[in-house]
Amino acid sequence: MFGMSHETFLLLDAVVTVIGLIILITKFKFHPFIALTIAAAFLGLTSGMPTGTIIKAFQDGFGGVLGFVGIILALGTMLGKMMAESGGADQIAQTLIRAFGKDKVQWAMMFAAFLVGIPLFFEIGFVLLIPLVFIVARRTGVSIIKIGIPLLAGLSAVHGLVPPHPGPLLAIGVFGADIGKTILYGLIVALPTAIIAGPIFGTFIAKHIPGHPNQELVDQLARETNSAELPSFSITLITVLSPVFLMLLKTFADVALPDGNLFRAWMDMIGHPISALLLALLLSLYTFGYKQGIGSSQMLKWLDASLAPTAAIILIIGAGGGFKQMLVTSGVGDVIGHMAVSAQISPILLAWLVAAVIRIATGSATVATITGAGIVVPVVGMIPGVNRELLVLATGAGSLILSHVNDAGFWLVKQYFNMTVAETFKTWTAMETILSVVGLIFILLLSLVV
Repeated sequence: MFGMSHETFLLLDAVVTVIGLIILITKFKFHPFIALTIAAAFLGLTSGMPTGTIIKAFQDGFGGVLGFVGIILALGTMLGKMMAESGGADQIAQTLIRAFGKDKVQWAMMFAAFLVGIPLFFEIGFVLLIPLVFIVARRTGVSIIKIGIPLLAGLSAVHGLVPPHPGPLLAIGVFGADIGKTILYGLIVALPTAIIAGPIFGTFIAKHIPGHPNQELVDQLARETNSAELPSFSITLITVLSPVFLMLLKTFADVALPDGNLFRAWMDMIGHPISALLLALLLSLYTFGYKQGIGSSQMLKWLDASLAPTAAIILIIGAGGGFKQMLVTSGVGDVIGHMAVSAQISPILLAWLVAAVIRIATGSATVATITGAGIVVPVVGMIPGVNRELLVLATGAGSLILSHVNDAGFWLVKQYFNMTVAETFKTWTAMETILSVVGLIFILLLSLVV
């Protein structure tokens, strides 16, 4: 077509489609769900797919993703809501702050955010923990940037690298990775990455930009709670980490025990992400609910309220699954895969690079993960020995890079920390970029031993 080979045309078609997707989101401010749906239809039509196949491919991709991720997001969001409303997150933060003391309070904030962030979306974790930043800054006199950057790093690291967050979960589905191994590798990579981008970078940058919190926000949010009214630290930790423990136990059982083993069969069911999160949610209804004297009607209101904010995320992820399937069905994915093999580009580096470019262009980590995974997945079948779990982490790391003015998170941080645009670039944007690059380095190092 147009004097080009079919493979060249498909590649050009994919490039034009991704650029169009970026323009729809950034310039024309289309909702990502609508933009992804339009992009998928455009790619299907221009690549020569039959019209009936286009609709079928989009439906299959949409349903295939949400059949797993949609359930996980709903259960994880409910668990996070129970922890937030009961004060469990506040208990984790206060306990760690007491343990670390004033001189190392930035480390306490990073670890608190890291633990609290496992079952929570970044935005929810941020809104939940930001009052603690104000309280600690007021109590200790420590710079708000020195305290706040570690908190942001802890939340962002688990958001991009550790299931059950939507980005890693989506990539797990696309690449066919093992969720238990991904959690294990994700924690191995995310913790040192968060330490470097959080307490270490935060301590450095606070010397240049100490920050001055908005007094109105401090007065409104910095309300101190009575620790006696909160769930205990041990009960909170057990509840929040129970799904992670069950999923890891399933992975260890799969590795250590033979097929047909009764314990392994039960762990395959109990340690499945859906079962693990459901059991953790049921446990939370007792530990964060009845045990705290909270009635059934109040808990029902919390759970209902928790689902509304996830509706848009679920639609975006579903449309991303449809777009990914269009890349595969049209043959574009195979062309990209063959090119990557011929150019001898490391699949891990390719996954990180594609996600990073889309993240910078669209400002959306979710869109970057969806599109990046869909583009890179054909490489998995062409290069033997590719570690699918590390591809998930590389895509997640790439999706964190260089948050700037097209990212809602940029403005959220700017307003709460009362910074100028330039100061936000030097703190938040720099921290996100450090997370992405350092995360890639640790992933590449891990690839040498797993």
